[in-house]
Amino acid sequence: MALKGSPTRDVLYFAALALAYSGEDARAQALAEDLSTRFPEDTLVQFNYLPTLQAKIALDKGNASEAIERLNAAAPYELGISTKSPFNWTAMYPVFVRGETYLAAHQGREAAAEFQKILDHRGIVLNQPIGALAHLGLARAYVLQGETAKARAAYQDFLSLWKDADPDIRILKQAKVEYAKLN
Repeated sequence: MALKGSPTRDVLYFAALALAYSGEDARAQALAEDLSTRFPEDTLVQFNYLPTLQAKIALDKGNASEAIERLNAAAPYELGISTKSPFNWTAMYPVFVRGETYLAAHQGREAAAEFQKILDHRGIVLNQPIGALAHLGLARAYVLQGETAKARAAYQDFLSLWKDADPDIRILKQAKVEYAKLN
């Protein structure tokens, strides 16, 4: 529905990102190409939105090294906030995808640094889902590092934030199973 008519660049981006997270990479790629064509000189599009989308799509294909390479373009801008967007919380999505990429590559220390960056900048993230999901990513990164006590604490933080969530949400179920394995 949001893509009917002439959607804004931000709507296109978040639709593409949702599609990428849903495994619909071809549709996400088509929207990314549309963004690139329609906004060739837009800094937010070229150095945040597109690198994030391209990295997520590469990660979905199992190519962590390409994902990291794509995200390099976003690094100088990832803490910046656009004054031309009604959404001022787009900055940290490249950081989140980078953290996920490091998890997929079994690089726990690097993943932990990315998720911690999100937690350290809550004023940028505001109430975006990646704020809560950063706790889960951090927990998983600590597991990779063999830091069980830190992992347990990060899982507890995530589960505490989601204590009133629908118990059938897949990510919540996964987190509970992972946490139970630590105890």
